[in-house]
Amino acid sequence: MSVLRLIAVERLTREAFEPFGDVIDTHGPAPLLINQGRTERFHQLAGAECLGEGARAILSIFRGQPLLPLEIHMMERHPLGSQAFVPMNGGDFLAVVAPPGDFNETEVRAFWARGGQGVNYRPGTWHAPLLPLAADSDYLVVDRAGPGVNCDEVLLNTPIQPVLPEEGS
Repeated sequence: MSVLRLIAVERLTREAFEPFGDVIDTHGPAPLLINQGRTERFHQLAGAECLGEGARAILSIFRGQPLLPLEIHMMERHPLGSQAFVPMNGGDFLAVVAPPGDFNETEVRAFWARGGQGVNYRPGTWHAPLLPLAADSDYLVVDRAGPGVNCDEVLLNTPIQPVLPEEGS
């Protein structure tokens, strides 16, 4: 039996997630009315960052499955660009992150993205691979394509198990 480090899952808010990137949702910012007032535009919720010559932003769809058991053994980062995950079918997911720079297991935090919230990880932000809470969860992913190595991985000395709050918390 392996030893796990339990970490509490926090509510995903712009303020709490700011050190790691942007929260993509419609709560908070006032929309702009466009298209003769028929459309609300929630403008500039995040920016795609693509570093290095020949880099460009791309759109992909990832279809994810829940991690069972919910034990995180590896974290990754993308030093040359941001990476955004926006759920297409409104499913909840976890964003498990650590600050950019040298990886420190004691700085890992977990956030619960709920009801259509998305995240945009800043370049170099450590994060767990995609962690949907429901099967066949589709995500629109905005990230970088181009020359250069844009994925670093680290194995954890002590695997992490996010602890979800009780319902209603």
